[in-house]
Amino acid sequence: MTSIFVSGDGGAVSTVIENLLSRKQKLVEQLEKASSVEDRDKIEQQLEQINTALDFLDRPGSRDAR
Repeated sequence: MTSIFVSGDGGAVSTVIENLLSRKQKLVEQLEKASSVEDRDKIEQQLEQINTALDFLDRPGSRDAR
């Protein structure tokens, strides 16, 4: 995953959040169709990573320039 450091209005952060939400939706759809435990585990792990990233990006002050 690529890190993006943003100064200014946080427009790039909004784009990253939108991409993460889109990826999350696709993974949820895949999870509903997953037939094996291994596939579900892999998808759930990816969802956890996305949720962690979203939590980090959504924190107050996360969009401030360093």
